[in-house]
Amino acid sequence: MSWNEPGGGKKDPWSGRGDDKNVLELDEAIRVLQGKLDKLFGGSGDNQDNNDFSGNSLKGLGLLAVGAGVIWGLSGFYIVDEGNHGVETRFGKYIGTTQAGLNWHIPSPIESVALVNVKQQRFIEVGYRSNGGDQSIGGSVPKEALMLTKDENYVDVRLAVQYQVKDAKAFIFNVSNPTATLKHVTESAQRGVIGGSTMDFVLTEGRGEIVAQIKTEIQQVMDSYNSGIQVTSVNLQDAQPPEQVQNAFADAIKAREDEQRLINEAQAYANDVIPKARGAAARKLQEAEGYKEQVLAQAQGETSRFSQLLAQYSKAPDVTRKRLYIDAMESVLSTTNNVIVDVKNGSNVMYLPLDKLAQASQNANTAPVINASHVSSASVEPPPPPAPVIQSAPMSVPSTEHPNGRSRINDMRGR
Repeated sequence: MSWNEPGGGKKDPWSGRGDDKNVLELDEAIRVLQGKLDKLFGGSGDNQDNNDFSGNSLKGLGLLAVGAGVIWGLSGFYIVDEGNHGVETRFGKYIGTTQAGLNWHIPSPIESVALVNVKQQRFIEVGYRSNGGDQSIGGSVPKEALMLTKDENYVDVRLAVQYQVKDAKAFIFNVSNPTATLKHVTESAQRGVIGGSTMDFVLTEGRGEIVAQIKTEIQQVMDSYNSGIQVTSVNLQDAQPPEQVQNAFADAIKAREDEQRLINEAQAYANDVIPKARGAAARKLQEAEGYKEQVLAQAQGETSRFSQLLAQYSKAPDVTRKRLYIDAMESVLSTTNNVIVDVKNGSNVMYLPLDKLAQASQNANTAPVINASHVSSASVEPPPPPAPVIQSAPMSVPSTEHPNGRSRINDMRGR
């Protein structure tokens, strides 16, 4: 029955009067609870007067507070793993950085610690998403990837930037969102470098230089922010023209490759022919130089020989003339098999060398025998005419020298 219904009596909640039974039950519950706490902290558990009961209660509450304080103090211990740094703050203010190992700080809410992995290699993707998000088209993000080059051409550039934390304090306090900041800085540096380069340079030989410039600019900007980030590498994942002109660009690249191939072939042919021509020319020059030296040496030798011979001839003309004659005859007759002996006041007699006679005799013995009855008169040839007899006569020695440094008489000796 409600307190304001007829017959409900004086049971309103503001009068302080009502159901005394509920009050007695509440008092009894409190006394039971106090008895249990008294037993827990060393009380006897029997009913005592109010002074004893109050003292035991205060003692139990003190012990409970001490235990809670010990537990609270122990909660301040924490472990920093290898490769991490702990950044301690007191009411949000930086107080220190702890290294790997067991450390302690005043428990929360007075002090707190934030663990930062300074060895982890983190990375961001600019111009593409490796997981193929909703905003990507085949992994590419056109809003980030498409940019204008110096020669007013569009290129699709995709970068992957790897970085790590070099200063945990700066990484937490100096930049509100380090990852987003690094991404914005990367896009800005990338567009600046690509905008200062031509399309062919970006797509062909300039990739390494472009990556180095982008990395340098990113690090300079992040250092100016004191972000505590160290950029370890910048990788150019892909650089290509937009999809709409890729076929035409592929044809242009193929034509450029054919041009380079033909240039290389022509250069290889030139490298093969030019050294040979230079070698042949050098050989000709050396031969001409050698011939020149030979002619000069021969001329000088002939001149010196003639001068010496002239000096001797001037001293003894008869002896020198006779000596020249003997040398000339020796050189002429040394190459013939006929020996002519000049007998004074007699006739010249021709002799054959004995070795030639012996050889002729052997050839006659080994020659086949021919039956004269089978030889017709037409096949018999007349004997050869006798060799003419050479009449020796004194020879005059010319004074003209041969160009090769020998006298004409000596030259006749070698013929």
